[in-house]
Amino acid sequence: MQSNRKTLLEARNLTKTFTTPEGKPFTVLEGIHLELQEGEIVALLGRSGSGKSTLLRCLSGLLRPSAGEVRYRGQPVQGPMPGMAMVFQSFALFPWLTVQQNVELGLEAMGIPAPQRRQKALEAIDLVGLDGFEKAFPKELSGGMRQRVGFARALVTQPEVLFMDEPMSALDVLTAETLRLELLNLWQSGRLPLKGILLVTHNIEEAVLLADRILVLSSNPGRIRAEIAVTLGHPREREDPAFQELVEEIYRILTTRPAPERATPEPLTLGHRLPQAPVGALAGLLERVAEGPDYGKEDLPRLAEEMHLEVDDLFPLLDAAELLGLAVLQAGDIQLTAEGQRFVKAGLEGRKRIFAERLLQQVPLVGHIHRVLNTRPTGRAPEERFLRELEDYMSTEDAEKVLATAIDWGRYAELFEYDYNTGLLSRSEEVASPAAS
Repeated sequence: MQSNRKTLLEARNLTKTFTTPEGKPFTVLEGIHLELQEGEIVALLGRSGSGKSTLLRCLSGLLRPSAGEVRYRGQPVQGPMPGMAMVFQSFALFPWLTVQQNVELGLEAMGIPAPQRRQKALEAIDLVGLDGFEKAFPKELSGGMRQRVGFARALVTQPEVLFMDEPMSALDVLTAETLRLELLNLWQSGRLPLKGILLVTHNIEEAVLLADRILVLSSNPGRIRAEIAVTLGHPREREDPAFQELVEEIYRILTTRPAPERATPEPLTLGHRLPQAPVGALAGLLERVAEGPDYGKEDLPRLAEEMHLEVDDLFPLLDAAELLGLAVLQAGDIQLTAEGQRFVKAGLEGRKRIFAERLLQQVPLVGHIHRVLNTRPTGRAPEERFLRELEDYMSTEDAEKVLATAIDWGRYAELFEYDYNTGLLSRSEEVASPAAS
């Protein structure tokens, strides 16, 4: 990208690999190249598993890359980056300290004398609109006010770069919108000490509202899949056709599989990472698509807005619908398949039978559990047995999540039963399975 701005922060071929508890390497980020220039806001956007937060921590120096490097004003970053501050999605305030004391913490760690700490803290508190609440404790504040304290604590150290890790995600919609606009107004008015902002978000509209550039990451491992320049002027209106088209473009990118994935589809294995999609939420999504003006097809931005779903909530449901053959995703739209339409039209028992059919055909792990239980004389098996098998493919933590999803789906379909207290899976005696019918 051509620009006369100075580069504040740069990542060159950044790769981050962790070692699982089982001693296996797991690559979270691979070959990341990016720049943050003076005077711009850059948003990192992607599905769960894209490594957005890990990338933020590598860029700030809180994590060391496994390969590649991070440079701040041309100099390699070897540890926590000087001239930076971070705002997290959790408020992370000390409940026994007042607002002012929480804000002063960073200054105290820097060895700044008490009188200067007090003056700087009060200025930061006033800047974020909390004047009058200096002596209040966190328990006295609303969620939005507590996050303002988080911003004041970050800004009081006069950083050049502000890293924000989903800072609005724990807030209600109205509070988040208010804080978003106030932050933007402070940035544009020059009242903030910042030279650049790097924002991790799972809210597509938030990225379009705030950012000058949006970097869309792919998943497993995270790579930069697209870079989008946002040339809209401020204030940006959601109803603006240009705004809506940009949102649509991002949805198209997120719902289009990379060419290699489409060209060389591989059969799913036992270790396929199942999306964490509750059946009730999935059914609700499919029903809403079926009831739309264009029966069986819906625009994803409109669907997300109406159902109040953000990327991390919506895409697991979409992935599950596609995995089970109930819907297809294309160019920012979702369309029900014939099986999806059959599922929506069916009654409760009919839905369970269709779901069971789809699970046994499309999800190897559920089919494997079902076969094991049906071939054992007792019809039982401990969940640990399947957990150990999954650990050949992924970490214990991920294996637990995948198995929990498989169990929830299988129980809904009445393919098997599960006793939470004993951790035992057992053959369902209530309904004949599709395989046996």
